[in-house]
Amino acid sequence: MNKIEHIGIAVKNLKESNSIYGKIFNQTPYKTEEVASEHVNTSFFKVGESKIELLEATNPDSAIAKFIGKKGEGIHHIAFDVEDIYAEMTRLKAEGFIILNENPKKGADNKLVCFVHPKSTNGVLIELCQEIR
Repeated sequence: MNKIEHIGIAVKNLKESNSIYGKIFNQTPYKTEEVASEHVNTSFFKVGESKIELLEATNPDSAIAKFIGKKGEGIHHIAFDVEDIYAEMTRLKAEGFIILNENPKKGADNKLVCFVHPKSTNGVLIELCQEIR
């Protein structure tokens, strides 16, 4: 793993949250994007070498809507940049971690992504990200 790529924060209202985080970071999001496959709208803020991703559900059955319903708004996941997502998935499976998707899928911000189940990571949802080349 190379670095923390971003921290994902689940929010109820992306527009309001962009305003809040815009004031905190003294900037506007550099990117907003819908990820239809995940039923979310996202926005990204660059903070030093890392990013903050805000995620708003577009469907009441989405993972983000369920997360907010159960835990409220807040940190949803930590994403790590990897060189080879397939190799990392294989390595983590061999170490006994539960990988939530069989193959990486296209995520926001031009990334291939997969998730590691929080049951195997002390309650933290981990996302692996690889830049699509």
